[in-house]
Amino acid sequence: MSKILVTGGAGYIGSHTVVELAQAGYTPIIVDNFSNSEESVLEGLAQILGKEVVCYKVDCTDASALQEVFSKEGDITGVIHFAAFKAVGESVKEPLKYYHNNVTGLVTLLQAMEKNNLTQLVFSSSCTVYGIPEKLPVTEETPTQKANSPYGNTKKIDEEILQDVANSGSYSVKSIALRYFNPVGAHESALIGELPLGVPSNLVPFITQTAAGIRESLTVFGTDYDTPDGSNIRDYVHVVDLAKAHVAAIKRLEKAEAVPYEVFNIGTGKGSSVLEVIKAFENATGQKFNYKIGPRRAGDVPAIYADVTKATQELGFQTSLSLEDSLGSSWAWQKQLMKK
Repeated sequence: MSKILVTGGAGYIGSHTVVELAQAGYTPIIVDNFSNSEESVLEGLAQILGKEVVCYKVDCTDASALQEVFSKEGDITGVIHFAAFKAVGESVKEPLKYYHNNVTGLVTLLQAMEKNNLTQLVFSSSCTVYGIPEKLPVTEETPTQKANSPYGNTKKIDEEILQDVANSGSYSVKSIALRYFNPVGAHESALIGELPLGVPSNLVPFITQTAAGIRESLTVFGTDYDTPDGSNIRDYVHVVDLAKAHVAAIKRLEKAEAVPYEVFNIGTGKGSSVLEVIKAFENATGQKFNYKIGPRRAGDVPAIYADVTKATQELGFQTSLSLEDSLGSSWAWQKQLMKK
């Protein structure tokens, strides 16, 4: 059973990927500093998998601590790198925090991998690198644009670092960057899910918290965009499907013919508007909640969704869970949180 190091493995996407890795026959090893996650997630993972997952409380910018993990575990074969700060608004206020953690963390990890002869890296990227695209859906060949936030810029810089490493010919690390669209949903057990700190910045957690009475009302930021119903359109991908994409990426890197660097869009290939998501949530759960229409929010992209042809044909990955599946599992997770 190959060991896969999962940085940020106690986070939202990381924890679901740990489950999929274990169920695919790998042994996940978590590294997480718990600055943006809860240690209680480890209990949920243990219940789902029937055993505890090895976890080290380590920051990826700490080279010596990271080396201790590699030395102790010894036979790690690949790395999936999630560990990053991700709040757009916070990144605008504290850019140096984001550049240090998101960029220095990747550089430190790559140096540690090279030192320990590890060649397989899956990188957690984002569709934010596309900015406001001129044409939809976006393919992997769609030009990346100037980022709207320091957070977005860190993802763009990190991709450039991986490309430079590949082009140099001086390093053995081969990497795949997965450009996520909008992860939603929770594990079917309702034992792990999204745990936003404070007021959620993402749509679905705000919906579930409003339906639960934690928030008074949801604001739809603009209904005057050039979209069918005037609200923003996004590509919402179930987090379990997204987790499975990481397993597919690791398997691709294990092949002898793996190339130094590749990127893949990970989404459903279908856009859903904010108003459509609200309606789908009410249909999937039977829950009504308060929402109101507000002005546009600065920096919001009107519409973006993925062309997933490359992921389907070359990565061998396709989503299988619907938007209703995502919203139903999100609501089950929210109800589970309310019991704690």
